[in-house]
Amino acid sequence: LTPTPRIGVCGLNPHAGENGHFGSEELEIIGPTVAEARDKGIAASDPLPADTAFYRALRGEFDLVVAMYHDQGLVAVKTLAFETGVNITLGLPIIRTSPDHGTAFDIAWQGRAQCSSMTAAVRRAIELAEKRRMSRQKSS
Repeated sequence: LTPTPRIGVCGLNPHAGENGHFGSEELEIIGPTVAEARDKGIAASDPLPADTAFYRALRGEFDLVVAMYHDQGLVAVKTLAFETGVNITLGLPIIRTSPDHGTAFDIAWQGRAQCSSMTAAVRRAIELAEKRRMSRQKSS
C-alpha cells in the first residue's frame, strides 16, 4: 500500500442506509468516524453500498476497502481471488494472516485440498514482517 491509501468505506445497512431509511448506523457511527479520520488526513470515502465500494476499488478509485463485517468483505475477495485471498487481522500486537477460505473439513485427507491461499497468507505475513522491521530500523 501507499503511505496514504485511498480507502473505500462500506456501509452496514443496505444501500448504506439511504440517509436513515434503512438504518441509522451510517449517520450515527460510520459517518462521524469517517469525518474524524479525514480530520487526521486519512483519505476515506463516505459510507457506500458494499457493491459500489468494491466496484469502485476494482476500477482503481480505492486502494483498499473497509467492510463492516466478515461476509460483506469476503464476497468480493473470494469472487476475485478465491485461491489466493488473504485475511489480515489489524489492531493486534502481532502479525496475523490466514487463508480467506474455510477449513474444508469436507475434503480433508482426500488429497484434493489446494494450498495456494495458505502459501499466499504466509508470503503476506513475511512481507508485513519485513516492512515492520524496516520501519522500526528507520525510527531507531
